Order: sequence, then C-alpha cells, then structure tokens
Amino acid sequence: MAEATLLISSKNYSSWCLRGWLITRLSGLPFREEFVAVDNAAVRAELLLRSSSILVPTLVHDGVTIWDTLAISEYLNELRPEAQMIPADRQARARCRAICGEMHSGFSALRSSLPMNLHAHRPGFVIWSAARADIDRILSIWDDCLTTWKGPYLFGERLSVADAMYAPVVTRFLTYDVKLDERAARYCRDIMAWPDMADWVAAAKEEPQEITELEVEF
Repeated sequence: MAEATLLISSKNYSSWCLRGWLITRLSGLPFREEFVAVDNAAVRAELLLRSSSILVPTLVHDGVTIWDTLAISEYLNELRPEAQMIPADRQARARCRAICGEMHSGFSALRSSLPMNLHAHRPGFVIWSAARADIDRILSIWDDCLTTWKGPYLFGERLSVADAMYAPVVTRFLTYDVKLDERAARYCRDIMAWPDMADWVAAAKEEPQEITELEVEF
C-alpha cells in the first residue's frame, strides 16, 4: 500500500492537526509528516481562527488529497476497516458520527477563549459564560457516552475517531485548569496516557512558542 503524507503545522497550537494526526495513527496507515511553517499566512490565519476554512491537516495518499478532518476519518475508515476506528454497532456508530460532527462544527466560544497551547498552564483561569456553556455541553457528551458504553473511552474499550476529535479539548481542560468531576478527570487521564497522544505532546513541547497572540494572558 502506498505511503501517505500528512501535512501539519504547529504541534503546540493546532488542535485540528492533532485530530488529523491521531486519526491517521489510529488507522495504522503508514505516513510521513510534512510540516507547513506557522509563518505561512494561511496556516497562521487558521491557528488564530481568522480563516474561513481549515486546510491543514491534509492527507495525501494514492493520488487523493483530503483536507477536512472528518473526510480524512471517513476515508481512512473505508481504507482500513480492520482498525475499527468507528464503532460497529449501529447506535454507537450513529452517536460517534453525531458527536464528531458537533466537535467539528461547534464550540466556537471554547476554541476562541481557550486556545490550544501545550506549553502553557494557567491555574485559576477565568472562563467566560459562553465558553462555560461549551464546556458543560462537552462534559454532558462525555458523561452520556461513558455511561452508555462503560468506558474507559467514549465508545468502550477501543479508542475511536471520537476520542481523537475530543483529545484537544482534554489538553485545553488541563492548560486552563478546568474543574472536572472524577469520571471526566479519569477520561482525561486515559486520553493523555494514549501513547500516540504522549508522542504528540512531547514533540509539541520541543517547539518554540512562535505565535505571540496565543501566548497573551487574557
């Protein structure tokens, strides 16, 4: 099978690149990383939430170019069904796609108020009401999934696309010291213990802090 290329930008700041990278790792498809510099105008606009579309990460494989994270996950699920990235059960599969879609298109207040920054830790960070509403909704999704499918992951014992989609939220909760109940805190610990997640975080912490707008205390 042809090797794939995954175009990504900053591992410290880019939540979408983290999602695409975890999804590709989860599929088991061999790939190489190709970095797009954060001083690239389009990438910088994406990271600062000033772009009308998200074009990084982009997966290039066997003559196909895919830049939407949900499309990447569907392509890889079709290509490598043995990876079981999306639950086999009809109810679970539908819920997985629904909550992935909600993450993909929603939670704008959380994204803008609590940008991903793996270098940072901001205890006592004041969370505004719009972002709090997003957090409450995410915690409700997690609680519902963990109750229905018994954990430790959102759809049971196997990691899924949904866990990859919500992994950047876990990092935000840790960076901004979001208070969690024990079930949510345990889920966050399990996601941070995911070896692929640990690899990403280690690499992110080696990056320079290059986007001053995302380093400002606000």
